Amino acid sequence: MSAQPKEILTTVLRHLGFDGEVEEHHLEEGLLLDVKTSDSGRLIGRQGKTLSDLQYLVNRILFQQDAEAGKVTVDVGGYRSQAREAVAQSARDAAEKVRRWGDVVEMEPMNAFDRRIVHNVLKDDPDVTTHSVEVEGTTKKAILLRPRP
Repeated sequence: MSAQPKEILTTVLRHLGFDGEVEEHHLEEGLLLDVKTSDSGRLIGRQGKTLSDLQYLVNRILFQQDAEAGKVTVDVGGYRSQAREAVAQSARDAAEKVRRWGDVVEMEPMNAFDRRIVHNVLKDDPDVTTHSVEVEGTTKKAILLRPRP
């Protein structure tokens, strides 16, 4: 039996008490399941935590059913794309500060997914280098932006 990501997500949402429709989009990086619901704020959670947990759960169920299943991204009303663009814009703003001041700029601590966005946005920047550093008391890391030598 092959795993059906859309049906799995629909079933999980129903068991959690959410009414909504799941749209399936095939992208280069894999499958995107976008949930349309009137209760999007509760489903997204604080800083996207509930949404991330839901995505993790769906992927674990998929993998249990089919070890060859690809990773699925779960989104609610375009939240992830908006959040991704906000992180990218923050990275561009920090890089502009490095160019203007010629000094190191530290971005706020963030999770691995967001750090990867920052590194990718600035990887071809001729004036700035990026480096992740540990932050005491948290599992997140901050990114230091430095002028390129």
